[in-house]
Amino acid sequence: MEGIKHRKIEVNGINMHVAEKGQGPVVLFLHGFPELWYSWRHQIQYISSKGYHAVAPDLRGYGDTDAPSSISSYTCFDIVGDIVALIDSLGVDQVFLVAHDWGALIGWYLCLFRPDRVKAYVCLSVPYLRRNPKVKTVDGMRAMYGDNYYICRFQEPGEMEAQMAEAGTEYVLKNILTSRKPGPPILPEGKFGTGFDPDMPHTLPSWLTQEDLAYYVTKFQKTGFTGALNYYRNFNRNWELLAPWTGVKIKVPVIYITGDLDSVYTSLGFEEYVQGGNFKKDVPNLEKVVVEKGVAHFINEETYNEINNYIYNFIKKF
Repeated sequence: MEGIKHRKIEVNGINMHVAEKGQGPVVLFLHGFPELWYSWRHQIQYISSKGYHAVAPDLRGYGDTDAPSSISSYTCFDIVGDIVALIDSLGVDQVFLVAHDWGALIGWYLCLFRPDRVKAYVCLSVPYLRRNPKVKTVDGMRAMYGDNYYICRFQEPGEMEAQMAEAGTEYVLKNILTSRKPGPPILPEGKFGTGFDPDMPHTLPSWLTQEDLAYYVTKFQKTGFTGALNYYRNFNRNWELLAPWTGVKIKVPVIYITGDLDSVYTSLGFEEYVQGGNFKKDVPNLEKVVVEKGVAHFINEETYNEINNYIYNFIKKF
């Protein structure tokens, strides 16, 4: 892609692949599942043209970044450690943060552990996940939606990888990326895909070209999905590690953007949490909530022009 530079940076004991463009204050983009730096291709071009240094890594376990084999290497401490080391390597004290899905969760952890490194945060899809001191994260999800809730199904090492391998990398990625089904994804045992969207379109949406899909497929065929799934396998471990931060509020300035068809926003009680006032209590410097109509989970790609504008109009105030 035009003008985007790629390099490897040693961070926190791993080699991290970074895509970047532009000069100026750093805007750091963190992708989700099953994504890559490439998910931010539109934002990198736009934000760099506005006088910022856009930086988008492949997170640990993804793409051209190292993927440690141990599940225990994917805790919130490990991932945030990668990001802090990356910020250090860029030679800046603070960054503007933009993150989506698992990247958004990592973004909240970064704001929780190291608010001194974040000027402001544009969060897509996943609101702040308050720690319930009485119930482990996956246990709570299982109680709400049962054993076939996708995060519960992702827990057993090797099981989901085998199903994904049987379905094929392209089918898996197309099925997840094009899903427009709100509510909790339920994955019954058997063929992969029936839970995300059994009515997967035969043609790709306008925002996801065959070339885009091929890029994702090439990278995930090389790495497999284990590194990405290992994030989910640390939900309960993260719950233990986060104990000292129970009840701590996020003080960083934030805007939150999602779609009304987003499977995260429309499950786990998040819509009520966001709209009912508790989100604002936990994130007192929450400046704006945007819910785009008729938009699904991969909002940074589906409505990239709108997202570009929201990012720029927010960060230019600082």
